[in-house]
Amino acid sequence: MPGDTDYMALAIAEAESAAQRGEVPVGAVIVETGTGAVLARAGNETEARADPTAHAEIVALRAACTARGRPRLPDCDLYVTLEPCTLCAAAISFARIRRLVYGAPDPKGGGVVHGARFYALPTCHHRPDVSGGLLAEPSAALLRAFFRERRG
Repeated sequence: MPGDTDYMALAIAEAESAAQRGEVPVGAVIVETGTGAVLARAGNETEARADPTAHAEIVALRAACTARGRPRLPDCDLYVTLEPCTLCAAAISFARIRRLVYGAPDPKGGGVVHGARFYALPTCHHRPDVSGGLLAEPSAALLRAFFRERRG
């Protein structure tokens, strides 16, 4: 069965695809823990959908929940190339994701280790196990290259 690095590599591939579409290069993968089956893969789609909530994590959560026919995924892990923002952290909590694995930290917009630290709030009902820094450098490099190109 594939491991964390393999699933994060799939998320990085989704981030690369998002960048090619002109989206901020963030990718996410949702995996069923018992079988290792990938339930959903997604990159950011905020520009394509004209939807500020179409972050990679949200798009992947929607697809996985639709595939399962239920709103909660307690036996699933989510791999994402960038520390989730507070919006995504809340959605991950509501979906009851078992474990969150992210790549690059996000000191400006993160909501897990930085910013609001959503899972540390007393109002948070579900806290996934969180691991950060997996393949952080290639994840961060994609973001740096994307924004460097945008700035010209």
